[in-house]
Amino acid sequence: MSEKNMVPSRLIFCLIVVSMFLLVMSSIFLLQFSDHSFIPRSVFELILVNNTSFYFNPNIKKEENILPPFPAGDKKIQAQRPGDLDCQISKSSQKLSSIELQRIMPCDPAGAILRVFMYDLPPEFHFGILGWKGSESQTWPLVDDPKLVPSYPGGLNLQHSPEYWLTLDLLSSNFAEVVRPCTAVRVLNSSEADVIFVPFFSSLSYNRLSKIQGDEKVSMNEMLQEKLVQFLLSREEWKRSGGKDHLIVAHHPNSMLDARTKLGSAILVLADFGRYPVEIANIKKDIIAPYKHVVGTIPSAESFSYKERPTLLYFQGAIYRKDGGIIRQELYYLLKDEKDVHFAFGTVRRNGVREASHGMTLSKFCLNIAGDTPSSNRLFDAIASHCVPVIISDKIELPFEDILDYSDFCLFVRAKDAVRRGYLLNLLRSITQERWTEMWERLKEITLHFEYQYPSQNGDAVNMIWREVAHKVSSTRFDLHRKNRYKKSQLLVKTD
Repeated sequence: MSEKNMVPSRLIFCLIVVSMFLLVMSSIFLLQFSDHSFIPRSVFELILVNNTSFYFNPNIKKEENILPPFPAGDKKIQAQRPGDLDCQISKSSQKLSSIELQRIMPCDPAGAILRVFMYDLPPEFHFGILGWKGSESQTWPLVDDPKLVPSYPGGLNLQHSPEYWLTLDLLSSNFAEVVRPCTAVRVLNSSEADVIFVPFFSSLSYNRLSKIQGDEKVSMNEMLQEKLVQFLLSREEWKRSGGKDHLIVAHHPNSMLDARTKLGSAILVLADFGRYPVEIANIKKDIIAPYKHVVGTIPSAESFSYKERPTLLYFQGAIYRKDGGIIRQELYYLLKDEKDVHFAFGTVRRNGVREASHGMTLSKFCLNIAGDTPSSNRLFDAIASHCVPVIISDKIELPFEDILDYSDFCLFVRAKDAVRRGYLLNLLRSITQERWTEMWERLKEITLHFEYQYPSQNGDAVNMIWREVAHKVSSTRFDLHRKNRYKKSQLLVKTD
């Protein structure tokens, strides 16, 4: 071919290259517009698939439901989503497709799983016990700024504080400034509610107000309980259901001692059933909530692995207990001299919490033994430390066990086996590094489910408790509807 004929060919080739370059650049430019409506969907999808970088725009409508109830790392929980109650999300909640939209829109009651009516009890029942004082006509503190929210006292007080976190969550549910999951939302009309929340800080009342002061004949704690009983039994909301759709938190095992028999028809949020007769509290109607752990949560990236934890088994706490806690003494004498076991007396005083946190993070297994009651916050301290819990408490009830399989990240040992010489240590030493690592990885995935915080997050303890409440309300409504099968028909016959 002559040199003259080659010139046009080269020119054509260059034009083709330049054209392709311009086409690619224009495609990238178009993808960065906020509105793709003028791009044919088939072409747009082709560009997304073939382009080397995926450009995400929050305005692109996704086909699947927007459902963020649990942390991304919790694969076992995610697998349960299709059959979970939380899949029942309305179209209005699907519109909340980004954090930006959540910041400018309050939680929509139509999109919430649970609509909650909360009594406006005087501050003496809740934040007043914390020392908060509002204006003369102010019932609640402003919660739109987390920095200004009244803080809960620390130490052992903090472990029994679910009512504080639930109350804050409800108060914030109608504030657009507070970004939180739209799981439970406060409604102002009780007839629109699925459940009615009683905002009494009963555990704090027991801890702070149980002693008789001066010339008082009864303690302030008793007086508040009596006033609460009178208030609730006089309300139309209570009479309508006999209290079955009311939610009362009595997490400390000694809280609500005077009122519990009169208010036992309500859904109770408890630490365990250790000090309750079965007709007052049982797993069918009530909810077990986790303790607020007192040690700090270890970030997953900083959690020590198997070889970095030299202690095989760790326990630090009160050793001499009554009732079911007698087993602590037996185990102490069996294990105290073992070289790779830490079994010692300890309290939260001085550096007790810091010592416990350090000891748990360096231990492979952490003992959770029954005390005066079947449960203790030690289990949740272990979870926060990613130390595999060893549960020796035959009557323990566990939070969220309808969702979580504790055998994935805990070991359960019957009390009669634990006190057999050599049994417990032989069991723990037979656990391979691979099996322990599987449990450790699972612990890191589920830690968020036991975190109380404000504002609440998807899958944290507050969020999980509301989901449990929704399940109980659904069960209560089911029983009510079954009882109404013939009752209303008989009334119609009498009317005719």
